Amino acid sequence: MARRHHEIHRNLRVGWLRAAVLGANDGIVSTASLIAGFAASGADTRSVLLAGFAGLVGGALSMAAGEYVSVASQADTEKADLAIERKELDQYPEGELRELAGIYIKRGLDPQLAAQVAEQLTAHDALAAHARDELGITHEQRARPLQAAAASALAFATGAALPIAIATLAPAQKLTVVMVPVSLACLAALGALAARAGGASLPRGALRVTLWSALAMLATTLIGRLFA
Repeated sequence: MARRHHEIHRNLRVGWLRAAVLGANDGIVSTASLIAGFAASGADTRSVLLAGFAGLVGGALSMAAGEYVSVASQADTEKADLAIERKELDQYPEGELRELAGIYIKRGLDPQLAAQVAEQLTAHDALAAHARDELGITHEQRARPLQAAAASALAFATGAALPIAIATLAPAQKLTVVMVPVSLACLAALGALAARAGGASLPRGALRVTLWSALAMLATTLIGRLFA
């Protein structure tokens, strides 16, 4: 008995992975940098925590709004393209059939087979065939603004919770010393996890996240000390 051949493709993860990694990364970096700056300025624990919580709420809402606007624009474009395609299928069915066959010919099918495939797919679902093969729009990868916004906000808040927790537990005089390395370690793990899920190099993924995050925290710490 032949074994079932099962493949796992990572491109289906791109949408949610990008939003989750970006949100969590921003949550840790921005909140940790904000707390580091306040702590370096000599602010008391209450002020530091207030800044951290304000950063969490404001950042999560900002991420959600930005992701919603971005993905909603993509969704509007997809809807407009599908409306145009639907109209053309109603008005010029033969021309659209030839266009679909031409796409398959360019992909390597001989003209006769391309015509047969185009006819069968058109009979099954003409709009879906043109959306997928002419416009590159599939149901699995359609833009979903609310889902993207919620995922980004949740990921940001989850990431931001880490430096806030450290600020709550660590002694005020050692806050920056404790929080920065712990945050960087978590960011490195996050970068490696994202690289693994996307099939990229783990060390490279961890290094690029850690480097830019360290620069951000260093900058806000220096600014905080200027106002100490």
